[in-house]
Amino acid sequence: MAAAERRAFAHKINRTVAAEVRKQVSRERSGSPHSSRRSSSLGVPLTEVVEPLDFEDVLLSRPPDAEPGPLRELVEFPADDLELLLRPRECRTTEPGIPEEGKLDAQVRAAVEMYTEDWIIAHRRYQHLSAAYSPITTETQRERQRGLSRQVFEQDASGDEKASPEDADDPRHCSGSPDDTPRSSGASGIFDLRNLAADSLLPSLLERAAPEDVDRRNEALRRQNRPRALLALYPAPDEDEAVERCSHPEPPQEHFGQRILVKCLSLKFEIEIEPIFGILALYDVREKKKISENFYFDLNSDSMKGLLRAHGTHPAISTLARSAIFSVTYPSPDIFLVIKLEKVLQQGDISECCEPYMVMKEVDTAKNKEKLEKLRLAAEQFCTRLGRYRMPFAWTAVHLANIVSSAGPPDRDPDSDGERRSTWTDRRRRGPQDRTSSGDDACSFSGFRPATLTVTNFFKQEAERLSDEDLFKFLADMRRPSSLLRRLRPVTAQLKIDISPAPENPHFCLSPELLHVKPYPDPRGRPTKEILEFPAREVYAPHTSYRNLLFVYPHSLNFSSRQGSVRNLAVRVQYMAGEDPSQALPVIFGKSSCSEFTREAFTPVVYHNKSPEFYEEFKLRLPACVTDNHHLLFTFYHISCQPRPGTALETPVGFTWIPLLQHGRLRTGPFCLPVSVDQPPPSYSVLTPDVALPGMRWVDGHKGVFSVELTAVSSVHPQDPHLDKFFTLVHVLEEGAFPFRLKDAVLSEGTVEQELRASLAALRLASPEPLVAFSHHVLDKLVRLVVRPPIIGGQIVNLGRGAFEAMAHVVSLVHRSLEAAQDARGHCPLLAAYVHYAFRLPGTEPSLPGGAPPVTVPSTTLARGPGRPASLYLARSKSISSSNPDLAVAPGSVDDEVSRILASKLLHEELALQWVVSGSTVREAILQHAWFFFQLMVKSMTLHLLLGQRLDTPRKLRFPGRFLDDIAALVGSVGLEVITRVHKDAELAERLNASLAFFLSDLLSLTDRGFVFSLVRAHYKQVATRLLSAPNPVALLTLRMDFTRILCSHEHYVTLNLPCCPLSPPASPSPSISSTTSQSSTFSSQAPDPKVTSMFELSGPFRQQHFLAGLLLTELALALEPEAEGVSLLHKKAISAVHSLLCGHDADPRYTDATVKARVAELYLPLLSLARDTLPRLHDFAEGPGQRSRLASMLDSDTEGEGDIGGTINPSVAMAIAGGPLAPGSRASISQGPATASRSGCPLSAESSRTLLVCVLWVLKNAEPALLQRWAADLALPQLGRLLDLLYLCLAAFEYKGKKAFERINSLTFKKSLDMKARLEEAILGTIGARQEMVRRSRERSPFGNQENVRWRKSITHWKQTSDRVDKTKDEIEHEALVDGNLATEASLVVLDTLEIIVQTVMLSEARESILGAVLKVVLYSLGSAQSALFLQHGLATQRALVSKFPELLFEEDTELCADLCLRLLRHCGSRVSAIRTHASASLYLLMRQNFEIGNNFARVKMQVTMSLSSLVGTTQNFSEEHLRRSLKTILTYAEEDVGLRDSTFAEQVQDLMFNLHMILTDTVKMKEHQEDPEMLIDLMYRIARGYQGSPDLRLTWLQNMAGKHAELGNHAEAAQCMVHAAALVAEYLALLEDSRHLPVGCVSFQNISSNVLEESAISDDILSPDEEGFCSGKHFTELGLVGLLEQAATYFTMGGLYEAVNEVYKTLIPILEAHRDYKKLAAVHGKLQEAFTKIMHQSSGWERVFGTYFRVGFYGSRFGDLDEQEFVYKEPSITKLAEISHRLEEFYTERFGEDVVEIVKDSNPVDKAKLDPQKAYIQITYVEPHFDTYELKDRVTYFDRNYGLRTFLFCTPFTPDGRAHGELPEQHKRKTLLSTDHAFPYIKTRIRVCHREETVLTPVEVAIEDMQKKTRELAFATEQDPPDAKMLQMVLQGSVGPTVNQGPLEVAQVFLTEIPEDPKLFRHHNKLRLCFKDFCKKCEDALRKNKALIGPDQKEYHRELERNYTRLREALQPLLTQRLPQLLAPTTASLRNSLHRASFRKADV
Repeated sequence: MAAAERRAFAHKINRTVAAEVRKQVSRERSGSPHSSRRSSSLGVPLTEVVEPLDFEDVLLSRPPDAEPGPLRELVEFPADDLELLLRPRECRTTEPGIPEEGKLDAQVRAAVEMYTEDWIIAHRRYQHLSAAYSPITTETQRERQRGLSRQVFEQDASGDEKASPEDADDPRHCSGSPDDTPRSSGASGIFDLRNLAADSLLPSLLERAAPEDVDRRNEALRRQNRPRALLALYPAPDEDEAVERCSHPEPPQEHFGQRILVKCLSLKFEIEIEPIFGILALYDVREKKKISENFYFDLNSDSMKGLLRAHGTHPAISTLARSAIFSVTYPSPDIFLVIKLEKVLQQGDISECCEPYMVMKEVDTAKNKEKLEKLRLAAEQFCTRLGRYRMPFAWTAVHLANIVSSAGPPDRDPDSDGERRSTWTDRRRRGPQDRTSSGDDACSFSGFRPATLTVTNFFKQEAERLSDEDLFKFLADMRRPSSLLRRLRPVTAQLKIDISPAPENPHFCLSPELLHVKPYPDPRGRPTKEILEFPAREVYAPHTSYRNLLFVYPHSLNFSSRQGSVRNLAVRVQYMAGEDPSQALPVIFGKSSCSEFTREAFTPVVYHNKSPEFYEEFKLRLPACVTDNHHLLFTFYHISCQPRPGTALETPVGFTWIPLLQHGRLRTGPFCLPVSVDQPPPSYSVLTPDVALPGMRWVDGHKGVFSVELTAVSSVHPQDPHLDKFFTLVHVLEEGAFPFRLKDAVLSEGTVEQELRASLAALRLASPEPLVAFSHHVLDKLVRLVVRPPIIGGQIVNLGRGAFEAMAHVVSLVHRSLEAAQDARGHCPLLAAYVHYAFRLPGTEPSLPGGAPPVTVPSTTLARGPGRPASLYLARSKSISSSNPDLAVAPGSVDDEVSRILASKLLHEELALQWVVSGSTVREAILQHAWFFFQLMVKSMTLHLLLGQRLDTPRKLRFPGRFLDDIAALVGSVGLEVITRVHKDAELAERLNASLAFFLSDLLSLTDRGFVFSLVRAHYKQVATRLLSAPNPVALLTLRMDFTRILCSHEHYVTLNLPCCPLSPPASPSPSISSTTSQSSTFSSQAPDPKVTSMFELSGPFRQQHFLAGLLLTELALALEPEAEGVSLLHKKAISAVHSLLCGHDADPRYTDATVKARVAELYLPLLSLARDTLPRLHDFAEGPGQRSRLASMLDSDTEGEGDIGGTINPSVAMAIAGGPLAPGSRASISQGPATASRSGCPLSAESSRTLLVCVLWVLKNAEPALLQRWAADLALPQLGRLLDLLYLCLAAFEYKGKKAFERINSLTFKKSLDMKARLEEAILGTIGARQEMVRRSRERSPFGNQENVRWRKSITHWKQTSDRVDKTKDEIEHEALVDGNLATEASLVVLDTLEIIVQTVMLSEARESILGAVLKVVLYSLGSAQSALFLQHGLATQRALVSKFPELLFEEDTELCADLCLRLLRHCGSRVSAIRTHASASLYLLMRQNFEIGNNFARVKMQVTMSLSSLVGTTQNFSEEHLRRSLKTILTYAEEDVGLRDSTFAEQVQDLMFNLHMILTDTVKMKEHQEDPEMLIDLMYRIARGYQGSPDLRLTWLQNMAGKHAELGNHAEAAQCMVHAAALVAEYLALLEDSRHLPVGCVSFQNISSNVLEESAISDDILSPDEEGFCSGKHFTELGLVGLLEQAATYFTMGGLYEAVNEVYKTLIPILEAHRDYKKLAAVHGKLQEAFTKIMHQSSGWERVFGTYFRVGFYGSRFGDLDEQEFVYKEPSITKLAEISHRLEEFYTERFGEDVVEIVKDSNPVDKAKLDPQKAYIQITYVEPHFDTYELKDRVTYFDRNYGLRTFLFCTPFTPDGRAHGELPEQHKRKTLLSTDHAFPYIKTRIRVCHREETVLTPVEVAIEDMQKKTRELAFATEQDPPDAKMLQMVLQGSVGPTVNQGPLEVAQVFLTEIPEDPKLFRHHNKLRLCFKDFCKKCEDALRKNKALIGPDQKEYHRELERNYTRLREALQPLLTQRLPQLLAPTTASLRNSLHRASFRKADV
């Protein structure tokens, strides 16, 4: 038969793939699982996929009960994994609304069956546990975070707590004297400490227990109350990456648009004389379409209704509705609600009948009483006679858009969840339509505020303009501002209506068929009608319920040529089942206040009009079975309005009809019918009126005179020729009724096959709307044709291929129609719902033949609605619920049934076959929608297994081999399509890839899993081959990653990885100490255990057995390889995949048990090695530059030749804790340049790194500790070091940021998340090359690149997902801080647990010192970072245990650890949280005790604690001394209570130390007080540092503190000096230690940098011997330390612009670097020198750098305490004005002493203390300039020289004898004051005390000499300037020769030179002044000459003026300068002196 040939053909196509797969399968089936494992070596490269174990065989070889208890669940899928659910179809109405069983034709029967059968769902019972169906989102995380306890953090506590009140009264706070010696507050301090209360003590601290017990107790405490799920504390996985996300489709539902409820409340006219009837409908003006059926309402009063009693039957309740629900699918601003009014027919045209309503007013009722009476009487007559006819009356329209927009959104909080959610569900329910309505979205009818309208104006109807066309014109006109309608006189009335959004489930609602919609509480309630919508454009939605309505629209009638009295025309409509009048069926729906259905209906009458237009709509219910005799009969009547005797009320004047069936199809559409004058003849109904019947008379000669339109709204009649034909043919075949008439042809059995094939091919031509509407029918029929080929003439006709192709076309047509409604994965929800709910295997209806008793299945399995027990017939001897085998079935003819089923074809096999052999065009269509066919196959397979009872069959036998071959071929070819299309059509490739992955994932639940794995492997191989040549491998890798991720989202992922098979050796059940020690011996002696190793590596065995986990981790490993391309995207994807899986495990109730979770964690053990090897490229959260491998490098001995140690970035830097102690000792490690990293590669972003680390922590938290221990035991030292590094990084990454950080971050998040999304999309869609993307990203994220960028990222990344709303509420911030605190705590505790495991492992190893050192560093780091009180309790407990087990760690080797530990402990002793203090003081006490016990003296701890306290106090801002005091008291208490050391000196030593610390504290309190006064603060620090002269470590610490403070204040020169002093201190110490040529010889070597530095030499041999324990042991007292200090000094000098000093510093540094041969550093140093010298050259004049401004400041008044009468020189930043410093000091001291206390002395005269007010504080400030003696100026050549090393300052004060400052020339004196300071500026502080002062007074003539000398100097300078500056020259000249008014040169000469002095002593001055003038004249001349050369022609005149002035001056001076003195005094010795040092001067020493 054809099928066999085709099969062979299929084999040819895919021979290779299928054969390969079969071979593989058979090989796997035959071989034992172990043989294949042995063959695959351990070293399969990661790029190849290993061959998985044969899953089914492995399971057979391991009985499930081999596993203990809870692990049993992990071995195999549960027995009840698959089940069949029959879910009853939701019926909206209380009654089904399907036709009563009569003789139904096949089509109706099929429709009824389809609309009533239950949904059949193949359900995977555990699927909801997969990440695909219950994803971890921010919301679910929030849910799981409920009930977290708040962690207490120091930084949060400090913000909340203000200084306690007792601080304020403490007298010590107020002392301001900086000259107390640092130890002065002794006695009071002791007293205070004694009286303080201690914190509570730790009860068992002083007991001495065995270390094992301590460990055990600590561990038990650590295990208490830990959160079960670590990942619940971490932000949910990134939504963008969740490719596996899917949800079950919504069941098919009836389509609704947005629903509006319209209630008609009242209608009232000015006069009430007759009943008025209303009609409502919606019209869309733009589409020119009526978009709803009519709603008829009747608001008449009972008295008015009474007028029609004669005609009325009892009205049905459904016709009394006054409210209606309209549905609008395409809301637009062009929709109107049109209201038409009608009244009873009466004589007169419409205008006449309206007249009274327009003229009469209600107010005039009394006046018009008679007229009204008359009108009432007439109305009553008309009602009685013509009550059954209506006439048009008036109309109006409401513009809906106005109502909706003016009503606005509802007054609810827009964010309230309920509100938002409801609109979302609406949208989902409504389906795609509202999304396609492009542009109209601006108008939405769903959420507006309800509105009540009163419509007052109606327009009267015009007889000539009743049609819809006219109405649309009116409506369009209404929207214009100058509407014509407005000019018409209106009919005034009041119609009140309510318009509101329809509620979700309204009560008392009737469907368009008048069925009761649930809920319908009481059948007597007045109903609301649902109004059928006629959507403005196509709506694509499948029919879900039976609906069969016909609407008849008479449009117009033209009787103008009809003779006789035909004026008032009415048309009667009847639905005739035959020709007899009695056969009119009651199927016409009633209007208002009448019966529900009628047999006839009339159109309204237009008075005296022969060719009326109609607007009527008749709604008919089509009978289920329409036959050829059914027709519509139209009868035309003339109605006589006036009762004339002899004339009938109605006269028939014409007849016409429409037969409803034509060729078996329903007739609809517009008709223009001829009208016959006579009654139609018998058997007319089968013909149309177009046929001219003999002997009949026709109006207007058989022309069409009556136009009418029929439209059907039917879910039975498709109304599409192609669909009609297809259904007809299929039904004919099913019924076998031949011959059969199709259109005009008669079909016999012979021709039917050909017709059917043609019809299948033509399905693609069907119009989309009906095709979608009938898609379920079409697909069902196609499936039936595939599976049950029809038998024609005893011959099976194989239509498989045709049907399959038709299916492909139908699917793509449906897809195309619903393009806009696709979900994220490109699936069409309508088709997905079909497969999920409606699709069933034909003929296997779950119903038993032969009336066997029904089987009741418990309603839970069937997921039915509540309270409806399901009775279910099954076509098999077992119940559908495979989980309950006890449900037996009565024996029936089951076997025959089954054999009949199995004889037919199986859909999945047919589909696979047809797909494999399909031709190219069809294949293209299928590939576009492959998901649909895959899902169809899967459901078919599932139903086949469930209904055929094959679930008990072994998986390998469930499906035949040829089917599996086809599947293999199919997977191969689809896989190939993915690979080849990835560059051409990325989107399709992505969809195909996902569909394929989901298909394989589904197969894992159904078939042989080993077979599926082999398919996965084959696919991977295909991809791998392609990757080698791919132009853009990133795209392919991305797809493969998605593929893996989807496979791994299978709900039984864990089971699929064979977690229970023994790849691992049996682990020791509890990590007891003894077993630990026995195992850990492997660390030193045995070789590592290969089994354990292979569990922790991506080894061959691991990947074979844990196949899926292996794939996933391999993807991750490949993405993390340094050479990988396009990395950041791949990093993110791979890490996100692992993260989301682990989240799933955490949330999965099946894995809550710890043993089970440990097994699950084993699947991820290689993650630890992976992360460890990626360490160098993880984001460095620990802030230090280049410190990624702090610990690995420590343990990395030179002999290790391992290749994987690369990437230790900085071998010398071991750690960056408090200032980063360096690797022990080695000199060579000075070279700090990063070693070239052997694995660089692209760094991971902060976000990816953090996620990877959290996954690592998850594995560490959940893995079996014993297993981790054995693994750690096998690690090589460097690997272990890297593991510790990793833990270190974990601590840094999850450090708590504090609430403040969350508030700060708030606004930054939004931008980033959007930005990232855009980037990702770009990368995925390939709009930018992956390479570019990578380069751009690496630039952005480079750790040292754009610093602020990195900064910003670091603080933001992991809050990204929190939300895309910009501002968070306070609660959200609180919640985030709460979760972050818990995460930080849990992460740190997991690290702590792991450290404990490592410690236990290395107890016996040889290298334990270095490892324990490294472990301790991690512990220290954890104690140093921001941690919660809970963690610190455990961390400190671990630290105590470590110290007690390995004291030598701290007290023998490296002092750094001890120093760090002390610093940490002290910091925690000062904590505000008492629990932290309790543990910290306990730790500190034990530390001292431990140190004491080792050597009866705890000098080292004393030293370190003292130093730590100093540095703590110096650097910490919010340090609380009050709390620290309590801790000191607690330690004292421990010492007093420690019975074990009663007899020793220990307690006494502790007491001394505590008091000493207390004093330091007291000093620092003072510093606190002066926090705001930088000078005072620095003085205090200086004093404390001076107090530590005897202890170099502490002095160094304080010098560094001072440097820090200076740098903070911007005093770089001072900071540099502090560093120079520190370096000198260290040099001094190093010189004592050894004599090295290259080292500086103590302080002396630094003299060139600063003369002050000699004060550091106070440390002489008698003060300290360097070897004494604990002294100078800090990291700075080494060559390396010295280098560091010098480098810092140089940096500060550079920042301060003191480049000359930089050179001096480097002079000391270079020899050291040369000795170390550190050329890299030397290169850098010389580079910096070059920069410095270049800058000096460029800034030689000195104007460019201004070094400082100096002021003398004197303090007077007792308020200043020890500052009283002290004088200082202050150094202020350059260009500080006197006003500025004066203002600053005044403001500062005013704040301190209060208003009106501080006064600034405004002059610089000496202050007389006696004249001052003792209550006030006086400050005198004077500007001073550096002063140099002449001999000094020879050395101080450059600007720098004249501004560096300054000790002497000068200021001048002018005065006159009578006390004024300024006076006439002869009496103007000047006082010069010289101040000398203690130290030279710049010094380590910015104010220095004045130690000496000299004053000199100049006489007036001396003042004049000085002035003239100055002027002359200025002239000389301006003249000689190069390049010359004409402006400056002219300014100086003008000042010198210009005719000045006062005290110009001429006046000076006239005052002092006119007369020769009498006193011969003054001759000398007289002469000197004369010489000055001569010099001055000469210089003026030079200047004029120079000016002449410089000026342009425009300044000639100005120059002449200058020359004239000069000539005048010279002439005036001439006589004065030529006089001779009588005699010059003989030269005396005095004359050799400097004129300033004359003996006659008064000296004033201070």
